[in-house]
Amino acid sequence: MSLPAIFLAHPFAHRGLHDRAVGVIENSSAAFDAAVEAGYGIELDVQMSRDGVPVVFHDDMLDRLTSRRGPVADLTAQELETVALDGSTDTILPLPYVLERIGGRVPVLVEIKDQGARDGFPAAVGHAIAAATGPIAVMSFNPSYIHGLEGLNAPRGLTTCAAEDYGSDLPAETRSRLARIADWGPGLSFVSHDHRHLEDSRIADLKAEGASILCWTIRSKVDAGAALKLAHQITFEGFRPD
Repeated sequence: MSLPAIFLAHPFAHRGLHDRAVGVIENSSAAFDAAVEAGYGIELDVQMSRDGVPVVFHDDMLDRLTSRRGPVADLTAQELETVALDGSTDTILPLPYVLERIGGRVPVLVEIKDQGARDGFPAAVGHAIAAATGPIAVMSFNPSYIHGLEGLNAPRGLTTCAAEDYGSDLPAETRSRLARIADWGPGLSFVSHDHRHLEDSRIADLKAEGASILCWTIRSKVDAGAALKLAHQITFEGFRPD
């Protein structure tokens, strides 16, 4: 499946159009509402709750953005809905609710965060996407998650970066394979690559083969201009690209 043109028409607000200084927290309803109002696409992150529900949150630990401590995966989805994001009345919400709230008004990139071999995680995300309306694509740093969603009627892609930027807990051989994007294959539509390494020859090769090239995370108009010489679209935060 090719990446529909709507995904390339506007920049993606990284974790929504957030600004913690004014109480609009990343991956929150307020951040997603702001992105929709501004006409940007939305990139969001998904973890899985203890009871197997995909929830919208970036970190695997609650500590950075809430007053709670410990793994997101230790709490049920219902419990997470009571956990306030710091400086906000927003809480951690289930993916199905968030997709319904966005309602297809802008394109959405769903990034599945890596929880290893935890059973049912990619499938639960796939079910949420299949039940939603509007343009939604799914991606992950974990290729097995994406290849496991082969039957999903939505664009699929890989989130990628240089070998040294993958977690040190991964074996060197695995980091090297991921950096080479060796898991690219039929049925995939795009990569979302670290903008600092868009000049990698592998990115040029994929682009020549027809892959759409997205990139992350752009934090200035200067970087946006440079990235768009090589990528089809950007994911940004901390400024307005237009």
